[in-house]
Amino acid sequence: MQLKTLFNFVEKHKDFVYERFELDRDASRPTLRVHIRHAKRSKGLCSGCGEPGPTHDTLAVRTWETVPLWGIVVLYLYAMRRIRCGRCDAVVVEKVPWASGKRRITDSFAWFLAAWAKRMSWREVARSFHVSWDTVYSAVRMAVAYGLDHRRLDDVETIGVDEVMWKRSKRGFLTVVYALDAGRRRLLWCSPGRKQETLDAFFDWFGERTSQLKAVASDMWQAYLNVIRDRAPNALNVLDRFHIVKNVQKAVDEVRTGEARALEAAGKNLLKHKRWLLLKRPENLTEKQTIALDELVKINLNTVRAYLLKEDLQQLWTYVSVVQGCRFLVDWCRRAKASGLKPMARVARTIDKHSGLILNWFFTGGALSSGAVEGFNNKLKVITRRAYGFRTYDVTSTALYHAMGELPTPQLRHSYQ
Repeated sequence: MQLKTLFNFVEKHKDFVYERFELDRDASRPTLRVHIRHAKRSKGLCSGCGEPGPTHDTLAVRTWETVPLWGIVVLYLYAMRRIRCGRCDAVVVEKVPWASGKRRITDSFAWFLAAWAKRMSWREVARSFHVSWDTVYSAVRMAVAYGLDHRRLDDVETIGVDEVMWKRSKRGFLTVVYALDAGRRRLLWCSPGRKQETLDAFFDWFGERTSQLKAVASDMWQAYLNVIRDRAPNALNVLDRFHIVKNVQKAVDEVRTGEARALEAAGKNLLKHKRWLLLKRPENLTEKQTIALDELVKINLNTVRAYLLKEDLQQLWTYVSVVQGCRFLVDWCRRAKASGLKPMARVARTIDKHSGLILNWFFTGGALSSGAVEGFNNKLKVITRRAYGFRTYDVTSTALYHAMGELPTPQLRHSYQ
């Protein structure tokens, strides 16, 4: 099989011909130079409007790097024409099918790099394929721009809203919105800040599609609750189970910390190294931890009472009736307030205040996954941690959409996903 046949199979470009091939074995990296010419009597296309036009003159040979072949650098070489465009009434450089704009790499190589950038850090991709970090970023930005322009949004019926810290500063928060529909979970939108105006901007962007929303999962951040109530009145606002349990765990840990200090002052270390025994789910404990927890709950401690209240709250999500759930929640809040444990009483008052939004979970039939939003947030944190040099929001948002947006890609001869 000749190289010309192989290249035409992989990337055949109308009105262009692979003329000849040169292999440079003496270069620091073996390089295959692919010389391209335009077909006879073909007209160049205007890079602005895409209309064909007569040739005005020919520029010097230009080079583009494309997907490497067996570790060999592959370069396209072509002398671009300038054409007279009647529609634009100007002399412009022609449009070529293998590259866009002024990028010095082909579109296929850009999609190749973008696919690898989902699997490795951008720095590692740049090192592996001997390109610059900026080249990888440019490729990812191209993929994200295409995906955002072609993604489908009319099937979104359930969303989750949360805030995450992406850098250590007072303004280091991002508001993120996820699609939570089964089988279609992905990042929909993100923006710096966590004010009411921030989430308002999402609903402005989402537009008329807001009317089709059936449920919105969120935490107890009042700014979000206000916007969701006003902008999505027909959707059920469900307080995410994860955040409720997380707040209760914080209260338990606060009780443990205070009591541990008091016991230590009295010369007792009953609660030393016991934090994770109390915060982990019982089914996730090791055998050694289970034995230690069994011994601890036999002691009459405030921390044990707080722990038992925390575990008892898990029953709420086992009920199938909203009436049963409501009765249980009212009783749990009453017991927590009467426990004499200030942190538990405080979180009980917060839960009582938002009980209506918590009980909305029953009206969704339990369809909202309690860990979906937090699972996305954990992935988001991993992406930002491995993102060497992501100091601007534009670069960060590009990385997040690329990794979590489930964005569509064009139909290529060979997929690089």
